[in-house]
Amino acid sequence: MTWIARSVLLIAAVLCGCASLPPGADFPKTESSALAHPEETRLGRQYARDVAVHPGTSGFHLLSMGVDGFLTRVQMVNATEKTLDLQYFIFRNDDTGLLLLDAVLRAADRGVRVRLLIDDGDTVSGDEQIRALAAHPNIEVRIFNPFVYRGHAELFRGIEFMLNKPRLDYRMHNKLFVADNSIALVGGRNIADEYFQVNPEAQFADDDVFTAGPMVQRLSAIFDEFWKCSLAIPVEALPGGKPPAEALTAYRKTLEQHRLQMKEEGVAFAARIATGEPFASLLSGKLPLVWASAQLVYDSPEKKKVEKGEKVGRLMHRAVADAAASVTGELLMTSPYFIPGEDGMKLLKDLRDRNVRVRVLTNSLVSTNELAAQAGYMRYRVPLLQDGIELYEIRALLGNTRGSGETKAISEYGNYGLHAKVFVFDRKRVYIGSMNFDQRSEHLNTEIGMIIDSPVLAQQAAARFEAMTQPANSYVLALRPGDAASPKLSWRTVEGGKPVDYREEPARNEGERFKAKLLSLLPLDAEL
Repeated sequence: MTWIARSVLLIAAVLCGCASLPPGADFPKTESSALAHPEETRLGRQYARDVAVHPGTSGFHLLSMGVDGFLTRVQMVNATEKTLDLQYFIFRNDDTGLLLLDAVLRAADRGVRVRLLIDDGDTVSGDEQIRALAAHPNIEVRIFNPFVYRGHAELFRGIEFMLNKPRLDYRMHNKLFVADNSIALVGGRNIADEYFQVNPEAQFADDDVFTAGPMVQRLSAIFDEFWKCSLAIPVEALPGGKPPAEALTAYRKTLEQHRLQMKEEGVAFAARIATGEPFASLLSGKLPLVWASAQLVYDSPEKKKVEKGEKVGRLMHRAVADAAASVTGELLMTSPYFIPGEDGMKLLKDLRDRNVRVRVLTNSLVSTNELAAQAGYMRYRVPLLQDGIELYEIRALLGNTRGSGETKAISEYGNYGLHAKVFVFDRKRVYIGSMNFDQRSEHLNTEIGMIIDSPVLAQQAAARFEAMTQPANSYVLALRPGDAASPKLSWRTVEGGKPVDYREEPARNEGERFKAKLLSLLPLDAEL
């Protein structure tokens, strides 16, 4: 079939399906819910005494090292007895993704029920192999708001997106990992090598919050809400139908070959997983949990209808904005994509009018993985500085690795970037989750996170902020003296132990700088 014929068929399918619901929305779904009796599992009993000693609170531990985020996930899978619920915006079929899915498949083989919910907005070639897991009787895979076209040709996906933008622009950006409805991970990390900071080509600094106690049941309730919503489509309802047993057999071989290949190449993942760390120390108390009260903040699956007043539900950006507005002394903001919009600018200006110190850490043009988002942020820098907001842009090549979440060896590749979304309120409370301080997170993505009332965790997050905003690790932005009608920026940093003041925006090459400037002229804020 020619590409023209494929395009005609795709357009016809999309025009027939242009609606608020994706194809397969009426497909009958298997009913399931979070594990009703987590106390019957080893993980469910693990923190029972702590819960009794700390009524009304939950236990938390920050995981800032990228590789720790990966190891903890695999080790949690290996310890699970009854149920696993995984919800992600991106789930790559790369080294860490394959190792994690290998553990998930072995868990299913021993009787663990697995529910895997993945967004369809950033699927790339190879990721579709994950659907083969749905052939296992203990694994169910659902795709959030899927495209009709199931291939990876950018042309065809682009055509479908343009013809059905109101639906396909709406994405599930949540990141949630729950084992036996007893322990969970919440934060900003997707499942891919770069998010665990093991890929020389890209290392994204991020955070997970390991969580135990009553908060986990609340997180599971949110997973159930998304799992059962009309936008979560079983893979059986998509073109190609339910994967045959042969597909799972072939995928098992892929996973086994990958495991052996990594061992032959001397990759130390298997050995590190076998040590049980850091998960073993979380269970033993060697890595203690901080017990604190916390607010779960999240968007309802039908966020767009909630915003329009068509449906009752939750909008998390309001809760986070309220927490920021209540600050009396200092607000620290880490967001890889920072496009505040009119409401965000007003919020920050109101804080400055009350003499609240506001400091923002975001990506630089050199470190960003989203050029359009960086271009959208560029327009706000001068007014932010004029309002007295302190701006820091992370460098791709760090001067030192303290607080970076990665090793010195991987850092030397010079491909560091931010992906964490962490706000610290007066160093007493901290927000960690999937929501950026941008218009896409506010209006076009569903998000999830927690606001934790803990000076201990807030101080830990603040210490990481301070480490990453050192002049050796970031560019400190300033307004150059001169014409107030046409203010110019400077980027101050330290290289080789010596202060450097750039008068032109640091970039990997002139082409990137030109493209960013060009994109910054376009009215794209609502999409960023």
